Amino acid sequence: MGIYEILAYFFVYGVLGWCVEVAFAAVKEGRFVNRGFLNGPICPIYGVGVVSVIFSLQGFSESLLILYLASAVLVTFIEWLTGYVMDRIFHQKWWDYSGQPLNIGGYVCLPFSLIWGVFCVFIVKCFQPLVAHLTGYIPHIAGIVILVILSIAMLADLYVTASAILKLNKRLEAMEKIAAELREFSDRMGENIYENVKDGMEKEEQLKSKVASMKEVRKELRAEYSAGKEEWYKSQQQKLDELKGRYDSLVNGLGSVGERLVKAFPNMESRIHKDALREV
Repeated sequence: MGIYEILAYFFVYGVLGWCVEVAFAAVKEGRFVNRGFLNGPICPIYGVGVVSVIFSLQGFSESLLILYLASAVLVTFIEWLTGYVMDRIFHQKWWDYSGQPLNIGGYVCLPFSLIWGVFCVFIVKCFQPLVAHLTGYIPHIAGIVILVILSIAMLADLYVTASAILKLNKRLEAMEKIAAELREFSDRMGENIYENVKDGMEKEEQLKSKVASMKEVRKELRAEYSAGKEEWYKSQQQKLDELKGRYDSLVNGLGSVGERLVKAFPNMESRIHKDALREV
């Protein structure tokens, strides 16, 4: 295969993979979910996986067993490498097979590897000849123009998506900082209330010895503590409301790309912002 065929098959199987993911999500969740990493209707990992199998394993097509095993190993490696690299770049695990048996880091697992092997055998033996036949009808010049347009669109989509993910990570970091500030604020409030109660009890004990009537004790305590405390608590409540408002705006203001990614990968995990991403 030349570059022309590689790109053509990459886009064909990338789009078909996206269709499979969307259909699977529709059956599972009963609604449309754009399950691709990119905004457009393509899952590049499917294109890379199938093209790699077609390009590397055509020589094994006569032996179904060897083709099946080699396909399962190759596609599993591609899936693991993709998941690992995306995790290291974006600090997020986009899919997680941790609950599946014989998984490696949650990136791959044996049951899905066996399924990928079956799909690859079907593609190489049955489906790829049809795809090659149909793409052969496209005039070469027209095919080049189409592939150039699709490649530019995909690269632009990749840039937009990557930028949105980096913004999402910054948003998660800001959420964690606010959450830590809220916890610290809550602790300070609690300590202040404790100190006030403690001081009040001490004052009450001192006043008991001087004033016979409990009514007068309460009046004196109220006069002493209510003056400055009400203003202080109001200022603290305003600060608390401000922090909560900023936190809520971060949770709800992901933007269209960020919201799509969260919906598309509901099991996505962040290595460094787990709590914040779970909140989102």
